[in-house]
Amino acid sequence: MLRSFLIYLSKAAWAQKIATSWGLAWKVASRFVAGTKLSEAMIIVHELNAKGINVTLDHLGEHINTPDEAQQATDDIFATLDALGADATARGNVSIKLTQIGMGLDERICAESLERILARARQCKTFVRLDIEDTPYTDKTINLYYAMREKGYDNIGMAVQAYLYRAEADIRRMLQDKTRIRIVKGAYNEPPEKAFPKKADVDANYDLLAKILLDASLANQSAASQDGRFPPLPAIASHDEKRIAFVKQYAEKIGLPKNGFEFQMLYGIRRDLQEQLAKEGYAVRVYVPFGAQWYPYFVRRLAEKPANLWFFISNFFKG
Repeated sequence: MLRSFLIYLSKAAWAQKIATSWGLAWKVASRFVAGTKLSEAMIIVHELNAKGINVTLDHLGEHINTPDEAQQATDDIFATLDALGADATARGNVSIKLTQIGMGLDERICAESLERILARARQCKTFVRLDIEDTPYTDKTINLYYAMREKGYDNIGMAVQAYLYRAEADIRRMLQDKTRIRIVKGAYNEPPEKAFPKKADVDANYDLLAKILLDASLANQSAASQDGRFPPLPAIASHDEKRIAFVKQYAEKIGLPKNGFEFQMLYGIRRDLQEQLAKEGYAVRVYVPFGAQWYPYFVRRLAEKPANLWFFISNFFKG
């Protein structure tokens, strides 16, 4: 009930208008959003890099309504890529949502924008990850990913949500093309016919998917690039210490080197764990969102599970 209500609030224009005018809301959100400007986000990139942590930048935005908004979002992504391209010391890449560049408006516009983004990323010698959204866009996102691969772009990766029944089949298919995959638990309100309703089942599926990815990384001798821009095949995106412990133990069991996969976490959450893993020699990448459209992202993080309300509040004070 609370999850559904928070998902609703994340999409409600009236709620966004109220929250973004409320100073306390930004004070809390800014603990987990790296400012509203690219220059602020780049400062965070270097702070994390100095701790041995790589970054993926996300200029926040989604579900645009006009072609002009799609073009503006594309231009914002260009600016992010250019900032990385101009700074050879920045160990980072970019994540984007396809609804941000027109997927829900006009698939042709979206495809054209994505190809331009990938071409720009290639010039800037970096990588683009497609974030996965709710199930109305899952097949469209995967299909567009393959369309870009067919055009010769290999600087693109995918994300897969472990709470979906289809996740294992999607991963096995994409690994045939050595797709770089980030696994997440899932942050949307999906019906029980599409997603595991119980946390225990999601956790079990997450571990299964992690094993499949780690095995694939070992078989393909996948490794993170030395400049921190291109990830290995598996990106394990979780703050769940049990999931992290499972991945560490399984990787050690099969003899997969620590740079054969990477842990990914959200900016502002479990900084202590991020730094601990980096000190242990694991590849760690922090997802750093920024931009004026912070409200939907922040509320959706709260909606992932009701406990996150306390999780975010406690992390605000914990560091």
